Amino acid sequence: MNEYLIPELPIADLLSAGSQDLSHSLRSDFELLPTKRSKIWELKEANRCPIVGTCLSMEELVRFAQRYHFNASLNDAFSLHIEVIDHIATRNSVSEAIQKHLDLKYQISLARFKSAKTDAEVLNLWEKCFAHGDIAGALWAALTHKQVSNETRGKIYGDIHMHSHQMGAGQAINTRRLAQLEKDYAELEVVMEIQKQRHVHVETKWRRRLQEILAEMAHLRQAQKDMKVLQARLEAIESGRAITEMEQRLMKLAVANEQLQSSVKQAAFLEQALQVANGKIAELTHECNVLTAERDSLEILLQSMNASNVPCNPSQFHNTSQIKDCCVICVGGRVTQFHKYRLLAMQLGIYLIHHDGGQNDAFSRLPEMINRADAAICPTDCVSHAAYYRLKRLCKRNGKPCLLFKGNGISSFASVLTQISSGQANLRSDVIERLKEVED
Repeated sequence: MNEYLIPELPIADLLSAGSQDLSHSLRSDFELLPTKRSKIWELKEANRCPIVGTCLSMEELVRFAQRYHFNASLNDAFSLHIEVIDHIATRNSVSEAIQKHLDLKYQISLARFKSAKTDAEVLNLWEKCFAHGDIAGALWAALTHKQVSNETRGKIYGDIHMHSHQMGAGQAINTRRLAQLEKDYAELEVVMEIQKQRHVHVETKWRRRLQEILAEMAHLRQAQKDMKVLQARLEAIESGRAITEMEQRLMKLAVANEQLQSSVKQAAFLEQALQVANGKIAELTHECNVLTAERDSLEILLQSMNASNVPCNPSQFHNTSQIKDCCVICVGGRVTQFHKYRLLAMQLGIYLIHHDGGQNDAFSRLPEMINRADAAICPTDCVSHAAYYRLKRLCKRNGKPCLLFKGNGISSFASVLTQISSGQANLRSDVIERLKEVED
């Protein structure tokens, strides 16, 4: 409990005052004023609980438990929390030790709150500390302050209570965000390693070129020194036309030197331009190869559209290279292009069903649709990660072939259907694992 001080009145004032004045003086001067901060065992349980949970770390609880031989297991944080609250309910060696420990740990916060002279100032200072995240020390200083009221303690308890709920919700969000950041970090590490290797290669190449240029510059400097020496000698021993001729020769050499330096700069610029051009050529070559493959696939598709379709038995799907009149599910792709996908499939004798990967179609329909289909195809660059991994897992579980491809256009889709129709795609159940390795 808080101790209160009864101020002493001068005896002369008591004797000179009348009985009515004396009574009024005693009532006004004998106001119960707290003289020191509250101890932890003097607080209510509702205030002791957040102090233990917020102001003491798990390591500190374990040290107190080992020192005073608690009954709770050192690995059970909640049991340690409850037992500490039971110990600090009364004044004893444990509660006194915790009181001293918290006073020493948060002495800066105690000194800061010492400037608060009223309950309103304590509450105002607490709200500022709480808003800036300085919670543990401010909580201990505010709840034990000699001017704090029960109403303010209740307000502080409410702030801590809601903060714990928000911290729990925020921790789940931070956990998911951390997992995504770790994934992004791993991908960036791979990219950085590739860039590092490229940088090392380019740096090595340019270092060699730099050494060549430095050697040329050293040669030029030496030539300039030699020309200066020759010029000095000529000026000393010759005159007239000979001097004029030598000056002309020196001017020609200077011009040649400038031209050589300009040629070096131009060569460096041309080499850089050549590298850029080589990169563009490689990109265009790759794009040409892709377009050629798609063109060939479209030609095969047009030929197959003119040829007669021979339906096959769906039960022979895994043992034949022709896939006619069979059901194939497409997961992902552009929804607006699906009617064109279906027309192409119908021309090849393939019944095509579609799942948009979770945009509008529910994921719960995917198992039943895969079970109906004989095989599955998926454009990997136009489908969500969740639909992609769920499709592979369901196909593997049901023993369905799964063909993954890149490209969400009509030509890419036609190329895949042509591979299926012509038997170029070897759709066996183990193709899932092989494609998984390629994708990873």
